[in-house]
Amino acid sequence: MKIMVVGGGGREHAIIKKLKENPEVSEIYALPGNGGIARDAVCVPIGAIDIPGVVKFAEENRIDYAVVAPDDPLVLGMVDALEEKGIPCFGPEKRAAIIEGSKAFSKELMRKYGIPTARYMIFDDPAKALEYVNEAPLPTVVKADGLALGKGVIIAFSREEATGAVKSIMEDKAFGSSGDKIVVEEFLEGPEVSVLSFTDGKTIVPMVSSMDHKRALDGDRGLNTGGMGTIAPNPFYTPEVAERCMNEIFLPTVRAMNAEGRTFKGCLYFGLMITKDGPKVIEYNCRFGDPESQVVLPLLETDLLTVMRAVTEERLGEIEVKFSDKKAACVIMASGGYPASYKKGFELTIPEELAETVYIAGAAEKEGKLVTSGGRVLGVTATADTLKEALSKAYEGVEKISFEGAFWRKDIGRRALNAAEEQK
Repeated sequence: MKIMVVGGGGREHAIIKKLKENPEVSEIYALPGNGGIARDAVCVPIGAIDIPGVVKFAEENRIDYAVVAPDDPLVLGMVDALEEKGIPCFGPEKRAAIIEGSKAFSKELMRKYGIPTARYMIFDDPAKALEYVNEAPLPTVVKADGLALGKGVIIAFSREEATGAVKSIMEDKAFGSSGDKIVVEEFLEGPEVSVLSFTDGKTIVPMVSSMDHKRALDGDRGLNTGGMGTIAPNPFYTPEVAERCMNEIFLPTVRAMNAEGRTFKGCLYFGLMITKDGPKVIEYNCRFGDPESQVVLPLLETDLLTVMRAVTEERLGEIEVKFSDKKAACVIMASGGYPASYKKGFELTIPEELAETVYIAGAAEKEGKLVTSGGRVLGVTATADTLKEALSKAYEGVEKISFEGAFWRKDIGRRALNAAEEQK
């Protein structure tokens, strides 16, 4: 089989490595991929949002199956365009991807169908939004309605921060047209949990839970990033919480999307907060998380392509999806200065014995060598019987990799270890 994976980050590298395990797969193309992914797939310089270009490539190369991984092409309708040409895809169609493409849509969906989430208001008029945040309880959360590379959420602890957030998003257009409309939410407190799930619109199969570490610096300080590391499973996601989430959030969401004529098929990501009142939805994503995929997919024991095809063909309920009971940890190595300004082009040295457990996110090939080309450069993943062992192995791997200006958090998984100790 010829497989095409759209995207070029660490998530796509994790997906490609997993797809390679299927003996039926003869070729994997990554569009556009990156210098590290080129070790595992044929990289093609076609942008992830170039829908005509991707469709043309798929037709000309007789692609048997496509995986559309990032949010932008999903929200723009790439799956629809490929399926129109008879190419089966993993990923939601445009009308379903709106669950991530518009925060206003997802909040209204949850309100309509009684799915627990934070109280909120929606504004498309900056003056009315400013008037509201001048009186709203603090802290308050201001979100751009559309996609913003995971950075369109501002937690405001003061009136100045709240009004500044509204002006930045709506008036200064910090996130372009994504900020034409905003959602202002109440601030929720509690442990955060990420749960990716496979769904074909009828059956939903949650994957192993995970915990992301968004802040750039140790102790959850510094700027928000796309994620500096992850662990799985998340100790705050107990069997009791999982049962509540299935009954109060997961199944109701799938049914709500069906009722709206927006059947969701693909990977539905639930960003959850475990509050004193129970689990609540912080956000939905219409795709695999990054870097959550880098700890969840290594624990998947069932063949990934088999699961994906079952989703596409709406027969997910007919197969068993199994995960290992091991623990996984991923530590992200980033370029100095990330997530603000940083330099690129530094040579990257990765020992051969780590090749299978390193997921490349931001690297290019130059004169036969790997060089840094992004903020988050790579993730080092390890699995073990205990989280402590997995973290130890991941950090051992980090110490063996080098590039100028590299930095990483030293406390990935610490909160999870403490929680696990308290649960004993």
